Amino acid sequence: MLVKTFGSAVYGVEAITITVEVNVTEGLHTFIVGLADSAVKESIQRIESAIKSNGYYMPRTKIVVNLAPAGIRKYGSAFDLPIALGILAASEQLPDAGLLKNYVIMGELGLDGSILPIKGALPIAIQSGKEQFKGLIVPNQNAAEAAIVKQLKVFAFPHLREVIGFFRGSASSTPVTADDREPLLSACPPTDLDFSDVKGQGNIKRAMEIAAAGGHNAIMVGPPGAGKTMLARRLPTILPPLSLQEALETTKIHSVAGKLPAHTTLLFQRPFRSPHHTISPMALVGGGSIPQPGEISLAHNGILFLDELPEFNRSTLEVMRQPMEDRKVTISRAAISVEFPSSFMLVASMNPCPCGYYNHPDKECTCPPGAVLKYLNRISGPLLDRIDLHMEVVPVPYAQLSAGNIGENSQQIRQRVMAAREMQRLRYEGQTQVVTYCNAQISGRLLRHYCRIDAGSEQLLRVAMEKLKLSARAHDHILKVSRTIADLAGSEGIRAEHLAEAIQFRSLDREGWAA
Repeated sequence: MLVKTFGSAVYGVEAITITVEVNVTEGLHTFIVGLADSAVKESIQRIESAIKSNGYYMPRTKIVVNLAPAGIRKYGSAFDLPIALGILAASEQLPDAGLLKNYVIMGELGLDGSILPIKGALPIAIQSGKEQFKGLIVPNQNAAEAAIVKQLKVFAFPHLREVIGFFRGSASSTPVTADDREPLLSACPPTDLDFSDVKGQGNIKRAMEIAAAGGHNAIMVGPPGAGKTMLARRLPTILPPLSLQEALETTKIHSVAGKLPAHTTLLFQRPFRSPHHTISPMALVGGGSIPQPGEISLAHNGILFLDELPEFNRSTLEVMRQPMEDRKVTISRAAISVEFPSSFMLVASMNPCPCGYYNHPDKECTCPPGAVLKYLNRISGPLLDRIDLHMEVVPVPYAQLSAGNIGENSQQIRQRVMAAREMQRLRYEGQTQVVTYCNAQISGRLLRHYCRIDAGSEQLLRVAMEKLKLSARAHDHILKVSRTIADLAGSEGIRAEHLAEAIQFRSLDREGWAA
């Protein structure tokens, strides 16, 4: 008897519906065809144990399982459940095999029939909803994330016997529902970190506010203990909340990577990823025989913080250059090519020299001549050119550390950032086919239209370009940062003081800085 049911395979952050055909006929042996990998082929052992453990029998005839379309490779153990149900229906142990066609079914089986969680439940649910299936059956642990898709009924089960009871009609199940997440998305993320904890550093806080308001990349250069990491870890507290679309994008990536905590619906907070400097290029951008998202994709719509930037392998840093421009990374293999989004804010920190005390107001640098320039040259010019804001962090004097003054808290700064982001949203809404969220993402055409400057500002920018020997990319970055500064000031146009403030954040471009 031939029975069809449906599963799903995830490639990149998108899902493809897979038809699971099971045919039980006269003969011997079991075959799983359709470009199945070892984990899928091994499923027959798990399925047999699970079926027998629950009082059913495994047919001792010829079983052919076809996963269509056969031209796409199938990975992982999540096809255990649809194959098991197909075998039970094809051997007439389930009364109404036609019911299986109405559902997308995914889950890994334990030897006792327990259903284990899978990766990528959210993209699977989205695709199932698009194809108008009656419902989706997933493990209990994946129910919350799949239930976000409101046009689809999601049923969650912990054990094979309960799924069989559902199709037999002997056990009822209520679809899992997700609560309205909009209020949670707009709420401030609960955290112990706050900008009011940082004493002094008013100019760096201002630069952080500009970076958050425009989505700009930033680098902090300063001696050990000046507060670079402390400032970076507080940057998420002033970023605007995720929109529903951004939350869905971010959750999909973490779901595919298997990084989503159990029983989690949406990720409400912007990601903050801080990989160690020993990370490999593949772990940073993604890859593997089964392509998985890397750190730059896990930081999508959030922050990628690279502490001690010169200590990273240079070849590892260079692979970020194209994703930083394109805001996506394409991983190609012989049989498949997948694309992961990677629209992140790069925030980096570094010491100014190997000993850490170059330009220190009190301590003398002990590095030999040329060491400062050599240390800075560990970061390539093209990568440094893609960073909008260069900030020199100096140690906070004891008088400021011991003072009882408390600066602005994160909530106050966040309100200004959100006001600036709202101006940008209204400005760029519907301007291009590609969604633009902030000034750092605007294209050349939008840059020319919205970042116009008057004759006096043009002369100021020309002098800065010639004196600092800036590249064309740095020219565009200065204009984008100027646009953000103007937005924070509530100004429709870019004035000379906005441009001057943006130019001062190109400190590492100054000739002789590392002399």
